[in-house]
Amino acid sequence: MRVAGIGFRSAATMDSLREALKRAIGDGPSLQAIATETDKAATPVFRDLAADLSVPVLAINSAALAGIFTPTQSQRVQERYATGSLAEASALAAAGPGAWLVTTRVVSHDGMATAAIAENEGTDT
Repeated sequence: MRVAGIGFRSAATMDSLREALKRAIGDGPSLQAIATETDKAATPVFRDLAADLSVPVLAINSAALAGIFTPTQSQRVQERYATGSLAEASALAAAGPGAWLVTTRVVSHDGMATAAIAENEGTDT
């Protein structure tokens, strides 16, 4: 399973999310899902991105994100979600036990969105 974790500010646009995701995916294989924290997963911009990609939304609750170690550390994210990177933690949590990051957090040029990619060979959607 290959999952993109996405973090974004409330004012992020579809272009911000698409750019961060494109930078994270590169020339890699396609995604099976996109994931983020539960409240963010309900936003129209995130839902629209999933629809555009024809992939399911995986909403990860804050308790599942808390304590996930991420290579990237943001003090603001740590204070709000108890993990260093929302994108990395969401990707890892959604991909399941044994998942690893194939792309650590990348940031859109406008700084409004982040994306990371995780894989897990043992998990299917």
